[in-house]
Amino acid sequence: MKDYTDHDRERWAPEPAKRRDRTAFERDRARVLHSAALRRLAAKTQVASPGSDATADNVQSLRTRLTHSLECAQVGRELGKSFGCDPDLVEAACLSHDIGHPPFGHNGETALDVVARDCGGFEGNAQSLRVLTRLEPKSFAQDGPPLHGRSVGLNLTRAALDASMKYPWPQSEAVNGKFGVYDDDTDVARWVREGVVDGQTCFEAQVMDWSDDVAYSVHDLEDALVAGHIDFVRLADPAERRLVAATAIKLYCDDADLAELEERFAALLAEPYWPDRYDGTPRSLAALKNLTSTLIGRFCLAAEDATRARYGDRPLTRYAADLIVPRAQRLECALLKGVTAHYVWISHEERRARQRDLLVELAELIRRGAPGTLDPAFRSAYLEAEDDAGRLRAIVDQIASLTDASAVARYRRLAGQD
Repeated sequence: MKDYTDHDRERWAPEPAKRRDRTAFERDRARVLHSAALRRLAAKTQVASPGSDATADNVQSLRTRLTHSLECAQVGRELGKSFGCDPDLVEAACLSHDIGHPPFGHNGETALDVVARDCGGFEGNAQSLRVLTRLEPKSFAQDGPPLHGRSVGLNLTRAALDASMKYPWPQSEAVNGKFGVYDDDTDVARWVREGVVDGQTCFEAQVMDWSDDVAYSVHDLEDALVAGHIDFVRLADPAERRLVAATAIKLYCDDADLAELEERFAALLAEPYWPDRYDGTPRSLAALKNLTSTLIGRFCLAAEDATRARYGDRPLTRYAADLIVPRAQRLECALLKGVTAHYVWISHEERRARQRDLLVELAELIRRGAPGTLDPAFRSAYLEAEDDAGRLRAIVDQIASLTDASAVARYRRLAGQD
């Protein structure tokens, strides 16, 4: 950890010295790995809702938000290590990056942003910071200023929190709707970002972000193929590829034009490692696994080579460099995400709309019966809130903590449908 300073290893609330000989970043990783918030991701949507019909009939289980986070962590740990980053630090950031995601994944984010419009909105990345520094009950600061005995969540190091922040700015400075800090969490964000240029992300956060994109794009494609949402024959059709490319431009890469993306898509699919079909047999499963591992290697090595070409072989940590990802690989990654969006999200919009409606209605049911409809951890926050916005935030925090199944069950119970 010679490239990290005492400033990087500092925790928001000071802690007594520990007896066991572990690094600060090893402790960070362990704290995230053992957290209840991380475990709950096992029952939150990635491609298909856990326990849904889409998963029940498959021999190979589809991914959840937890398995995605674990795979992101594996990709990030190895990529970060290749640059000289502390691998435990990068892994802790990757494990943390989705820890604030609500029921039904990004679809749930959309619904809760509507619910939370009077208390600053909802954003999964901002919620992750809130979980790590407030909602996951592991550490409390001592009484007295500046923290006055409040919960400090997992009390991770400054470097670990910084590495987990994709969008280290408040809603007032949101970029394309993305932000990473709620107004009432600006105190900890200010501490994390002490001495840093506004809007700049540390190198470890950039590694985490690209690892997330790589794992997300490749593994969601694999799950969509296994679940039968798409097949390789459809991807071979130029007309279908054009539709996918249009979706990718709309959602992920609005700086590209259709012709450029279609050309990149055709070139990627022409690579020899793409299987002709997937039929669930052992050989096709092996071919699919070979595809995913080859694509991950393609994306990571491209970033490693381009970054090393600029900065040389010296260790790259914190604010010493920026991760360089070639445009070709960024577009390929966007295309793979576009495949899942086009064939899974858009084609299942009716079900997704029902999920959003359920969360909005659940928020109203909880509000009507609050504080009794809140779990004890969120009930105390509701009762201690100084205004309606604070009480609404407690309700939103409660809903965001739920799994897909527990959100449905709570809605049915409060609506009298049990």
